[in-house]
This record gives sequence, structure tokens and C-alpha cells, in this order.
Amino acid sequence: MLDERQLLTVLQHGLPLVSRPYATIAEQIGSTEQEVIDHIAQMQQRGDIKRFGVVVRHRKLGYQSNGMVVWDIPDDRVDELGVCFGKFEFVNLSYRRPRRLPDWPYNLFCMIHGHDREDVMRNLAQMIDSCQAGNIPHAILFSTECYKQRGAVYIHDQTAAGHGA
Repeated sequence: MLDERQLLTVLQHGLPLVSRPYATIAEQIGSTEQEVIDHIAQMQQRGDIKRFGVVVRHRKLGYQSNGMVVWDIPDDRVDELGVCFGKFEFVNLSYRRPRRLPDWPYNLFCMIHGHDREDVMRNLAQMIDSCQAGNIPHAILFSTECYKQRGAVYIHDQTAAGHGA
């Protein structure tokens, strides 16, 4: 029988960087690869795991600049432009948020990464041109600090060995 607590403890440190990470996890917790895969799917279906994805450390990959572009998009175009913006490889997230009027009119946020600020600005210009968003009010907020990026912590266990990149 698979121990869910043990599985979560291992998962929260990231997947091992091997060709079959679920097999490696299964070996660590005394289970099978298929049981691990099935149990992760069950936890997602129950809502115990909200998201399961990759944490990319852009700075380690040479992307030293990033800017959050905030857009004041007419409500009837938000979905269309969000999809268009999200197609660019330099955009790692694009999401809708409610406006906070009168001070914050923006309702769509996109994070753009680049090697430097000029690269980010070229990427933004490409997005605006390709998505026909030249008349959409926006602002770009460049990051000044780099905070630790990590996945969710479900169980505080100092004995679990870390994995991932």
C-alpha cells in the first residue's frame, strides 16, 4: 500500500532529473512506478494537489531580466489576447486578475523573460505587433529582486532528501 504522506514528502522537493522520475520515487518509497503515477492523478482529481509543473529558474538559464506586463484590456478581448500572448516562448505566464479601480485598471498580466531589459522590450514589441495590441494600455514592471522559487510545501520533514533543479 502506498504511503501518501511519504509520497508528498518526496514530491514537494521536486522530481528527480532522470528519464523515469516516477520509478525513482517509487523505489524510494517502496512502491511501483504505476502506483505513484496513479496516486498523483488521484490527488490531483481530489484537489489535494492543485498544480503539478515545473519551476524554471530563469536566471540560471541566462535570462537576467524579466518584466511583468500589465494590460488594461477590454473585457471582450481578454481571452483572445491572453491566448495570443501565451503562445510566445518568452512568456512563462499569462493570467487574468480583477481590476482594482480607481488605482489599478489592469486585468491581464504576462511575465516576459529576456537576457537583458532591451531583450524584454523587443519581446514586448513582438507581442504587441503579432497580437495586434498596439492600442491596448499597458505598463511594464521590471523585477529588481530575485526571490527563491519553489513548489508547494505540503509536509515539513527535515529528513527528506531534496531533488530537482
